[in-house]
Amino acid sequence: MRSVTYSMGVSLDGYIVGPDGGFDWTAPDPDVFRFWIDEIRDVGVHLLGRRLYETMLYWETADQETSFDDAEREWAALWNPLPKVVFSHTLSAVQGNARLASGTVAEEIERLRAEPGEGEIAIGGATLAAEAAASGLIDEYRTMVHPVLVGGGIPFFPRHERRVDLELVETRTFGSNVVYLRHRVAR
Repeated sequence: MRSVTYSMGVSLDGYIVGPDGGFDWTAPDPDVFRFWIDEIRDVGVHLLGRRLYETMLYWETADQETSFDDAEREWAALWNPLPKVVFSHTLSAVQGNARLASGTVAEEIERLRAEPGEGEIAIGGATLAAEAAASGLIDEYRTMVHPVLVGGGIPFFPRHERRVDLELVETRTFGSNVVYLRHRVAR
């Protein structure tokens, strides 16, 4: 069965965006960006909330971008053909290799798990991940912890989540003092 992963950059105090909605502190150094490139290779489909989808639209025109370096071109070449499912109550259409979700997060995950296909089902976005977590559908939590305290904003982990025991699978520290933590849900 395809595993479901939730992976995002997070501040040391647990937020994916600060109180002003900014996340410029997550701008990756080249080693972190290379890590994300390698991670996306294992993804078969990406589930996104509207805000993350709109942020990632930047990459849809990457083939026209002449200022990209080799790593950015490689990311775009992997990201753009990747199937995406967008959850939104306000969007009526999406671009690229994306479709609007036709059901709940749980329904979409179950549908994707039932379909033939390779690769992980990746979730991007705290609100979306909270819905999946509430249904016990997340298999792994992957955090790229940035050495900054932002003091509020949107939390990586929902504040109302039930207890979930985790097993540490992997850690990695980058030269920029960013720490990657990969935890599997203990079942």
